[in-house]
Formats: sequence, C-alpha cells, structure tokens
Amino acid sequence: MKKKILSLIVASAMVLSLAACGNSGNDASNAGQADGNVSEGTESGDSTGSGLKIAIVSSPSGVDDGSFNEDNYNGILTFIESHPDASVKAVQEPTGDTAAAVQAVADIVADYDVIVCCGFQFAGIATTAQENPDVKFVLVDSFPSDADGNTIEVDNIYAMCFAEQESGFFAGMAAALETTSNKVAVVNGIAYPSNVNYQYGFECGVKYVNETEGKSVEVVELPSYAGTDVTGANVGGNYIGSFADEATGKVVGNALIAEGVDIVFVAAGASGNGVLTAVKEAEGVKFIGCDVDQYDDGANGDSNVVLTSALKVMHLNVERSLNAIADGSFKGGNVTLQADTDSTGYVNTDGRNQLSADTISKIDAAYALVKSGEIVPAANFNGVTPDSFTW
Repeated sequence: MKKKILSLIVASAMVLSLAACGNSGNDASNAGQADGNVSEGTESGDSTGSGLKIAIVSSPSGVDDGSFNEDNYNGILTFIESHPDASVKAVQEPTGDTAAAVQAVADIVADYDVIVCCGFQFAGIATTAQENPDVKFVLVDSFPSDADGNTIEVDNIYAMCFAEQESGFFAGMAAALETTSNKVAVVNGIAYPSNVNYQYGFECGVKYVNETEGKSVEVVELPSYAGTDVTGANVGGNYIGSFADEATGKVVGNALIAEGVDIVFVAAGASGNGVLTAVKEAEGVKFIGCDVDQYDDGANGDSNVVLTSALKVMHLNVERSLNAIADGSFKGGNVTLQADTDSTGYVNTDGRNQLSADTISKIDAAYALVKSGEIVPAANFNGVTPDSFTW
C-alpha cells in the first residue's frame, strides 16, 4: 500500500515542495532567484578549501521563502559555520514540475559532493543517485522512488520524512486549551499524506484536551471543502485544494470565523496567507503556524495574531546529515523522524508565542508521552483515525 501511495503522490505534478506554511518574506543570503529557468545563487563558504561542496535544490519558491526551503538552507549554513572550508550554492527550479526537479539535480550532479533536495517532487532522483555513487544526497520530505513510483532505499541517499501528526497534535492541544469560543479549525492545502497527518494530529490533540480537561471544544469543518486523500478516501477537514490560492484561503478563513472559530491551525503553503489575512481582519482570532516559527508573519499593527507554530525541525536534521558525511558516518536510508529525536514540536520560546504558562506545561507533559510512544496520534496511514485515537 505504501508503495502505491507514493506513486500516486509523485504523479501529482502540482506539488509546490510542500512548504506547508505561509511565506514570512525573511531573506536568506545567497538565494537563487527564479527567471523562469533553473537559476543558481551565489556561493557561500570557501570553495577553495578541502571541505564539502554542497548544493541545495529547491522549487518553486527558492531558499529565501521564509519557510520550508529556507529552514533546510539554514541547516546547511549552520553546518558551514562549524566547517568554514565547506561551501553551498542554492539552485532553484521554479516550476515545481517533478520531471524538471529531477533534471535540475541531474544537471549539477557532477559539480558537487552533496546535494540537498527540498520536497517530494525530488523523489525521482534515485536513478541519478545510483549513477553517481560518490555523491551524497539528502532528500527532505520524501523517500526515493523507482521509475514505477515504488519506494526504494539507495545507499547514497539519506531521505527524511517527519511525523507531522505529532506536531499537529501539539497544535490541537494549544488550540483546545486556549480557545474561548470552544470552536477551532485546521485548514490545509491539498490532502497529501503530510497535510492529512497535520489534520489528524490536530483533531487528536483537541480530543485529548476534551477528555483530559473536561472540555467540549469542537473542530469545525466546512463540508464543501472536505479533502480527498491519495487513495480517494474522504478525510473531511478544510482543504483549499491548492498551496498557492490566497483568495480561496481567505474565503475559507472568513467562513470558519463566521462559524465562531477563534483559533485556526493552517498548513496550506501560500494559500495560508489568505487565511492569515482573514484572521488579521477579524477580532479576537488567533492563527497557529506550521513547519517553522511563523510568529513574525503574525504582526498586525501593534499586536500579533500568531498563538504558536507547529514545527518540523528540518534544519537540525539537515545539519546532522552533513555532519555525518563530514565525519564519515553517513548511511543512506529512509527515516521518519519523530519527537524522540526532537524532530517534531511546537514553539514555546519566550516572545515567540502567546500561550499561557499553564498551556505550555500541559503540552510539554503530553510531549513527553508522545516522545516515549505512550501517545500515538492518528496519521493518514498508521492505522489510527481521530475517531479511534486513544492512549
């Protein structure tokens, strides 16, 4: 089943590198700029030394997107801080097309020691990697696949996916503990597994709070925006149908607010910017970001609408993989990263969230249970649904 699911995902040519959050607009130095073709940014680091020559290939928004791609890029920059003889070049494939993404990697493979690929449109790099065994590949948010779309492992590809349902669970807890209307919601882009994982985790987090705190918080869904996952199953939720439709995002956000929702968790790429606009224009409504810390996006005059953000800790794991290459301990493989490696979580840093101390204490206690495996939130394909979720 997992192999067939992956082939369905890879066949979806409208992938936007699955930057599930909105764009903060923060700058990342040395970023490739889109001109309608693959473009390469300036090089950071000392390429004349004996260190690794690294390329990061992203599409379509580049490494200065303030979100998914930039978080991966920051992991490389942190590695270079401790390995100043290494260098990095950002390469942007702006179309998001899966074939073009794979070709962008093939075009540069001879020039680099390591290539970091951001997003599951790069799943098809397996052949390129097999033909270039001396080059190491780091693949983020996907596992490599063969020509038929079947998941495979490749010796020189370290592929990382994340348990988004865990981060979604913490977002759901935050929403349920902080709501005053007792109505919350989650908005997603397209019902790919990672987005459904966020949705299911959020619903489980609300359920957990309702049962442990004696609350009756409702997760509001708009039937006309229910999602259909990659197997054709109706997963409910609120799906915009795109990661790049701000107008519809705002429509969905306004509709949920009209239903009384006062906290909304958003995993919808650029579509989420429309939801954020709706939240900013409303009174007393909060926004939960995802993938990266979106607090800066929430600035709204002299206030801020971001309650917290659910995290996939990509930068840390990119840095870890580069350290493994540098010290000779690198091993290829397909890994789903979870809380037990501090790879999922939420923002509780002072000044970067608006959660009460009591809420943080309760989420942290649950985090320990997720980390130990005592709490296993529902995911798209882990055999648990929000309705069947228990602990």
